[in-house]
Amino acid sequence: MLVEEHVKTARIFLDESDVLFDEGDVLQGSEKVWGAAAHAMMAVAQQRGWPYDSHGSLKRAAALLSEESGDPSIGDRFAVAEKFHMNFYHHGMEDFQIAGDRPRVRALVERLLSMYIEEHHRG
Repeated sequence: MLVEEHVKTARIFLDESDVLFDEGDVLQGSEKVWGAAAHAMMAVAQQRGWPYDSHGSLKRAAALLSEESGDPSIGDRFAVAEKFHMNFYHHGMEDFQIAGDRPRVRALVERLLSMYIEEHHRG
């Protein structure tokens, strides 16, 4: 998948997650939130030539981006996105957690996509 396709998929999944949560489909909404974060991370990692083909490589990319940018919230918010991935399988998040954590993942996706855009315009 090309970098631009990861960017497009991240945006689509983020929008779809809002619809699914609004409809009460917490499991699918959770997976779309995770998918948006994962695809946004894939785009930035791929752009930098980093591995992006496994969950572990995405976690490493989040840590590298936190270090590179001096912004620890990238790694922290990626960990929050992982909670949504786990919620898809185990349905363990409470409503208040979902309500509080969705904006954090949205902020991560927006931050990653802005990093992609900045780098894309520089290159």
